[in-house]
Amino acid sequence: MATGELQTLLGFFNALANENRLKILGILANRECSVEELATLLDLKAPTVSHHLSKLKELGLIGMRLDGNDHLHRLNPESLLAMSKEVFSSFTPEKVATLGNDAEYDTWERKVLSNFLEEGRIKAIPTGYKKRLVVLKWLVNHFEEGVRYNEVEVNEIIERYHPDYCTLRREFITNRLMERENSIYWRIEWQIPELAG
Repeated sequence: MATGELQTLLGFFNALANENRLKILGILANRECSVEELATLLDLKAPTVSHHLSKLKELGLIGMRLDGNDHLHRLNPESLLAMSKEVFSSFTPEKVATLGNDAEYDTWERKVLSNFLEEGRIKAIPTGYKKRLVVLKWLVNHFEEGVRYNEVEVNEIIERYHPDYCTLRREFITNRLMERENSIYWRIEWQIPELAG
């Protein structure tokens, strides 16, 4: 999602994530009002109403006209419709997914590995599924893609990192990190993040 789209989303949701601002928009959709009228209708102080109006003006959702000495505020329906279209065209599952692109996805995995690895060996097999999967992905990286291993070779490689090769070998199969046929094992070719350890 582009920075401009993100700023539009943030501005829109920030402005409308307030009950009084929504009520102000509702009132102004029906008629023009001064700050004093809005303050009376909402049982708020005039400076509070002015603050809410300034937030709505920043987005162009309301306009104002002079009527003698009075400043009358009104909803800008065209602006509301245009902003709604822009916001909700930006708020698709695909675009929302890009909001996390700046996150460092491997930070959590690195923390898990630092907790469960010591001197390049697995201290303990995590009991939680997500943490166990991180350790399994780290371990399966010690097998080359495209190479077929017999069961003895698989056990020997796993045993370099943890003595319970039976459990870890089964976990590879269960979690679809390796395939097995006639006691021959191979790593499934998919992108596994490079993790230190």
